[in-house]
Amino acid sequence: MRRILLGALLALPASLPVSLPSGAPARAQEAFPTKPIRLVVPFATGGPSDIVARVLAPKMTVVLGQAVVVEARPGAGGVTGMDAVAKAAPDGHTIGLGSAGGLAISPSLQPSMPYVVARDFAPLSLAVIVNEPLVVPASMPWRNLGELLADARARPGALNYGSTGPGSMPHLAGELIKLTANVDITHVPYRGGAPLSTALVAGEVQIGFADLPILLPHIRAGTMRALAIGSAQRYPLLPEVPTFAEAGLQGVTADNWHGFVAPARTPAPVLAALHRAVQAALTDPENVRLLNEQGAIPSPQSQEEFASFIARETERWGEVIRRAGVKPD
Repeated sequence: MRRILLGALLALPASLPVSLPSGAPARAQEAFPTKPIRLVVPFATGGPSDIVARVLAPKMTVVLGQAVVVEARPGAGGVTGMDAVAKAAPDGHTIGLGSAGGLAISPSLQPSMPYVVARDFAPLSLAVIVNEPLVVPASMPWRNLGELLADARARPGALNYGSTGPGSMPHLAGELIKLTANVDITHVPYRGGAPLSTALVAGEVQIGFADLPILLPHIRAGTMRALAIGSAQRYPLLPEVPTFAEAGLQGVTADNWHGFVAPARTPAPVLAALHRAVQAALTDPENVRLLNEQGAIPSPQSQEEFASFIARETERWGEVIRRAGVKPD
């Protein structure tokens, strides 16, 4: 990775000209960027957000002519890192790779938020969609979703499902299934994907939800069995795993996602330059291949499309939070 970044820096100028709107005072043009760009990831190093950021950063570096440096700022389900982006100077040199948690779920879950998404961020683009599979340990008897739900209905409260933490997308995916299927399954939160995976393999929990990149190695190794996937279509690398609709449970879609934002009040020409770099990174054939192998589907959007997407996701998951009575940790 360092060799890629160094090669990009040696090959390109330190900045690119960005035209200002007509009527702008003083100079006709300003250089952007003039220094390395900080890409804040609101989760720990090695997680899905970090993997996506590190795949995309080299191509963004090439396009922008300055190093795009990934910085992990974990905490509060993605809120800590997003707050750092919201409060950064609006000059384009700090951007964030937010997730559903910090941009669409926490605003409906947390009693007090340090930022207002629509006010404090300038959306750049959706980056990737990440499927949420329902998995069970290989030792469990259920071979399909129907068998699992039948057992859950026969034994209310006897089964439990693990997630990557309270208020996470996997947590809400589980609550959505409970509401839709009318089953009583107990939520057991873990502090991230690694402890959840360990608990599943050990049989501490009978059911699990997490981002596909976390669970994919275990599914391929045969230590976990995927019964359904929370997307509208089957995932190409797991063609044998049905969607929830195909498995007989309509109305359950639970994709996690990650997307790029900048601080509000960042000048429009700077946002346009950042958007071009993001789009180039997301459509680069090698990046598409690498992301698909990790269980992430590149999904570039316009700035306006991403703003509308965040609003829809906020409304959708806010309704699940209210109906299920989900409370913050």
